[in-house]
Amino acid sequence: MPAATETTAVQGGATGFSSLHPDIINFHVLTRLDGPALASAACCSTTLRRQISSDENLWSKICHSTWPSTASPQLSHFISTFPDGGARAFFSNAYPISSADDGHRTSPIPPPPSELISAVDIHYKDKLIFTKIQETETVTGWFRCSPLRIDLLEPKDVVPTPIKHPAGEDACAEMIDGMRLSWILIDPIGRRAVNLSSHKPVAAQRHWLTGEVQVRYASILAADQGHVQCGIVVTCGESEGGEMQVREVSLEIEDMDGTHLNGKDSLVFLQGALEGKKGTGKNRVEEGQRR
Repeated sequence: MPAATETTAVQGGATGFSSLHPDIINFHVLTRLDGPALASAACCSTTLRRQISSDENLWSKICHSTWPSTASPQLSHFISTFPDGGARAFFSNAYPISSADDGHRTSPIPPPPSELISAVDIHYKDKLIFTKIQETETVTGWFRCSPLRIDLLEPKDVVPTPIKHPAGEDACAEMIDGMRLSWILIDPIGRRAVNLSSHKPVAAQRHWLTGEVQVRYASILAADQGHVQCGIVVTCGESEGGEMQVREVSLEIEDMDGTHLNGKDSLVFLQGALEGKKGTGKNRVEEGQRR
């Protein structure tokens, strides 16, 4: 009897994957996979591709677990309206990191959106310490003429966390190793999204007096005018009890000479990122460090 069972398994009989009931695959296999694994699984067979591509609820859960900011009712509904797949299409836009290509487009870029949405999530050692959605208008003279800066916290705002703040000479190294950030920029009109973060920090610096640690992320954006750097800064301090506090989360864009771009010029590069091809992000950290 044991030998017969072994032969059946080798020959791909009743124990073969294709013989599993669809409900078992849907609820006990696919729900355990993350987004990249789901995309790989979809390439295995026509049946899996059909199951995975058509399951909106599955991809919504993937988006919510990957980026908790997307779980808000308003943004979740908006994501479901993305063309060519809803939440699946949003994931394919937002998960890869934008590729800093040569910036030349074969098709015209549509008019700039009147509003941009930032969905930001920060994890430290796999624990969520910050999540926020913020809308930014792009049509007023103040936005178009002033240096672009998106602040997610007011100057005196502090977001407490239950995590112990790293101390001593190793604080910066611990921040670089442990902190991960996602900054998804969304065009609500064109239904497009792009992740502007390098995912991993490119640098960290500790203030000698206050002890605050400033963690920097950087990505390179391209357009016909050239290349610019999109810089994201997260500043963390220590509470009286020793816990980590998030005190600043901001985004700015500057050219290769270090000059900050205004909203109008920044919008050109942000549109290019929204329209452009996506990469894997393998070289994004190195590019930011060279800059």
